[in-house]
Amino acid sequence: MRLRSRNSIIAILASLFLFAACSKKPENLATLPFADDFNRSEFGKFWKGDPAWRIEDGQVFTSGTRNNALWLKLDIPDDAVIEFDARSESPVGDIKFEVYGDGKTHASGYICIFGGWKNSISAIARLDEHGSDRQEYPKKGLVKMGQTYRMKLVRKGKVLRWFVDGKRFMEFYDSEPLRGQGHNRFAFNDWEANLYFDNLKIRAATAGD
Repeated sequence: MRLRSRNSIIAILASLFLFAACSKKPENLATLPFADDFNRSEFGKFWKGDPAWRIEDGQVFTSGTRNNALWLKLDIPDDAVIEFDARSESPVGDIKFEVYGDGKTHASGYICIFGGWKNSISAIARLDEHGSDRQEYPKKGLVKMGQTYRMKLVRKGKVLRWFVDGKRFMEFYDSEPLRGQGHNRFAFNDWEANLYFDNLKIRAATAGD
């Protein structure tokens, strides 16, 4: 009986340890307003991602990570403005990024896809890029290979607005917006395209946004 009791206690402690490890809050090393031009050789302490992500000629680059994102260690406010440059060097387009995720898991927030599904559909999705509630922009060939696009994402309240080169592109209304711990991180992402990202800026949204 004593051995059984001791084993039970060990099992309980092990479970608590695993729970604590799994629920550990992601590091928040960067501060707002945040900017990164990637003019260096290594990502450094603010970024976490698959080894397939690297810096090439002062830009973020990957030739495919199959949704293993490059996460920024920054807590993004509920209302925020995120801007960056993006370019695809693949005929499939497929520029992808994620906002208000958990800092470690694909599709833990909103997924934004520009020229996805072989450059046939663009979308904003909530927790599932294949979900029936995603907002779509069904235009083929939208992403031109080698062209740099300036992306801007603004969230205020329950509305997420996506701008491309200064023009409103898509909008997503969420009656129950993803907020707080577990929904406060940003990431660049990719499936199999050759993608470049650069000149990232993140700040809290203001009344004028």
